[in-house]
Amino acid sequence: MAIGQDRQAAADPGLVTHLMDGARRFFDGDLWYSFCRSPVVVVSAIITLIFVASAIFAPLVAPYDPFDLASIDLLDSEIPPVWMDEGDPRFLLGTDAQGRDILSTMIYGARISLGVGFASVLFAMVLGVSLGLLSGYLGGAVDAIIMRIADVQLTFPAILIALLIDGISRTVLPRDLHSEIWFYVLVLAIGLSFWVQYARTVRGSAMVERNKEYVQAARVIGIPPLLIMLRHVLPNVMGPVLVIATINLAIAVITEATLSFLGVGVPLTSPSLGTLIRVGNDFLFSGSWWITIFPGAALALLVLAVNLLGDWLRDALNPKLR
Repeated sequence: MAIGQDRQAAADPGLVTHLMDGARRFFDGDLWYSFCRSPVVVVSAIITLIFVASAIFAPLVAPYDPFDLASIDLLDSEIPPVWMDEGDPRFLLGTDAQGRDILSTMIYGARISLGVGFASVLFAMVLGVSLGLLSGYLGGAVDAIIMRIADVQLTFPAILIALLIDGISRTVLPRDLHSEIWFYVLVLAIGLSFWVQYARTVRGSAMVERNKEYVQAARVIGIPPLLIMLRHVLPNVMGPVLVIATINLAIAVITEATLSFLGVGVPLTSPSLGTLIRVGNDFLFSGSWWITIFPGAALALLVLAVNLLGDWLRDALNPKLR
């Protein structure tokens, strides 16, 4: 027992030192230097972090709970923002037609939108990277089949594929079941419309990496192809994948908002930014413009910030631009 404790005590400082060295190398590296040198990127990162943190800690950050019917009063419906004549200090950005606080619904709506976006990107990335590795490393018939499927999918717009998958799920599944698993249906619909970009990018990188010396050496010593792909090829193709994932996060949030605006995405009982814009659109010309303008501005700001981060990451990871 004493020997095991001594070994653990000796290993822990080494692990801490390794982590500290890694952090020091990161903050001394070109990526952090490029990040700090761009005020636009810093502001975009701050805005994105604010959205993500607010979404994660929505119950703590939001002034009200839009799902708590006991805290909603129809007499508080369509109250304008606080700086207008009929504004109420309790509701900074006003209320909607149901008496819900706009700021609170936006925070909870961003939680749903970002949740769907992150899950969709993760699903598309795992599927696309897996198929891209298989296609690029194995080649032959596997490569031909996967790439032909990708070529066929590229002929259809992403929103059309998402609408098709959502429509099929609504037809096949019972209505009650669909209302319970709408999150997974949205993730599947959006994720399946984005996997092609990852697959084609990883395939090209894998075809280059498989002919290099370290892969040939791994084959010679008898390492299985699956371990070669995961242990040797995959780490060397993740740079472009991270760039695509960052940009696709913004596209996934926009796709979710579009589907919800069309009435085939998030249910009205679970407000996302898209459903808030859809509901507020009915009151836009009646004078209650804040119901749709503020969620729409929040969606535009979030997508712009994520896109700017993606553009910076693409340039920062490009060795030709260093």
